[in-house]
Amino acid sequence: MRWAYTRSGGCGAAKVLYLFGDCELDTDRRELRRASSLVPVEPQVFDLLVYLICNRDRVVSRDDLIASIWEGRLVSESALATRINAARAAVGDSGEAQRLIKTLLRKGVRFVGEVREQREPAAEDSSDVAAEPARAPLALPDKPSIAVLAFANMGGDPEQEYFADGMAEDIITALSRCSSLFVIARNSSFTYKGKAIDVRDVGRDLGVRYLLEGSVRRSGNRLRFTAQLVDATTGVHIWADRFDAELSDLFELQDQITESVVAVIEPSLQRAEIERLRRKATSNLDAYDLLLRAQQLEYEFTEPSLLAAARYSEQALVLDPNYAAAMALAANCYGERVFQGWTRDRAAETVRGLALAARALELGQDDSNVLWMMAHTMLRLAMDGERAKELAYSSLALNPNSIIAMTIAGLTEVVSGNAKRAMELLRRAHRLNPRDPRGWLTLSVLAFAYFIDGQLEQAAATARSCSMQNARARSPLLVLAATLAEQRQPDKAHEVVQQLLHIQPKLSLTKLRERLMFMDEAVWDRLASGLRVAGMPE
Repeated sequence: MRWAYTRSGGCGAAKVLYLFGDCELDTDRRELRRASSLVPVEPQVFDLLVYLICNRDRVVSRDDLIASIWEGRLVSESALATRINAARAAVGDSGEAQRLIKTLLRKGVRFVGEVREQREPAAEDSSDVAAEPARAPLALPDKPSIAVLAFANMGGDPEQEYFADGMAEDIITALSRCSSLFVIARNSSFTYKGKAIDVRDVGRDLGVRYLLEGSVRRSGNRLRFTAQLVDATTGVHIWADRFDAELSDLFELQDQITESVVAVIEPSLQRAEIERLRRKATSNLDAYDLLLRAQQLEYEFTEPSLLAAARYSEQALVLDPNYAAAMALAANCYGERVFQGWTRDRAAETVRGLALAARALELGQDDSNVLWMMAHTMLRLAMDGERAKELAYSSLALNPNSIIAMTIAGLTEVVSGNAKRAMELLRRAHRLNPRDPRGWLTLSVLAFAYFIDGQLEQAAATARSCSMQNARARSPLLVLAATLAEQRQPDKAHEVVQQLLHIQPKLSLTKLRERLMFMDEAVWDRLASGLRVAGMPE
């Protein structure tokens, strides 16, 4: 006999565990585990999976699914197929294998895996957070810590509720891929769903410094999502934004909003941590604090600030000799100093930077931030474009929403002659977070990609925009001078070269080529030809 399906508790009022293959489905906690690891599952897909398992003694028709999961609302064939495929992927199945979820042509779908059930009496409701005994505040981790609360559904549509929950889960999953963050699991952060809360109490309960809150509101065929990032220790808002979009494919819309939010959160938290450090006594700095100070100085991007950033990173290594993030930042600073011509002992800083890079790669292979910095270092110091590209894409694989990883990947593409691929990455990076503190770097590389692709008007405009954001960067001036030369504006091009020579009197094409040995020959020839017309000395 099969129990009737309910969203609240699976196939009955008791807690039910369904065991099949290497999977464990917990209907009470709404969790799916595979090989003991928690698998993130969108709420509607979870409901679909439970329904198929509860009715595994028969073929479930399309109409059955629509009536039970979508409550009779209109659902397209593609949307239904997408959710069935998502259910298969969650349990380690596929449309080709169909080991667990089998599609029978023109009949429906059936769960065909062997299932064991474990039932326990339903636990008494313990959702009233206020009734719980007071607990001592948890110690804050030694890196940015965040909890994503369940997003509020500002309308009564259940489909919108699933969307809001699914989006919060997706953001949690995406943030968890940022190795620089400590992220609270959904099971803990969702216990506050639907309750009036004080963010400071929640922060103390969960042991996190930051909270992400949000809400979803639908108006006709449009959906608005608002999000805010809060410092839970003070209640101060750090960042807030809203996202408006047309309703079409909810999964696609969910992905778009998720990537936009996640792309902003990591740099926003980094800025908040740096601001917090300014209020801390300098006599009590640990390795993490020293790294934050180094990051702040690296953002300033001047000759003395990059040297100071490298030195603070090296001090962090005295306290923690295996701190891969500090090694990577120091190596990246040395690489940037060599590239900008800001070092008096290029050979020594090159040797030190490469030594730090080698060790950072040994210790930080699973850290997206370490990998993008090592990609940058491989270009600047090792002149190894292929290795740099490999590392940049490894960084993106670990954190697909990292703006800086996209930028470095775009840089490796354009210097190897793939301008169009570079523009795809760089435009996406700029769209996701136009206010990123390293946004000038994204624009600098994008300007170069436009130049190599022959889009001279866009190249000049983007280079100028980059120089307005960071007047100390040399790359946009190089691109602007070469672009103006190709636009047959030699006088203006000459003015830009004179500006470069005023900053760095000994700059020449020969010395520039020494710094750009990682650049493809054809790409270099194009740049050098424009600079030569603009009056750059040989």
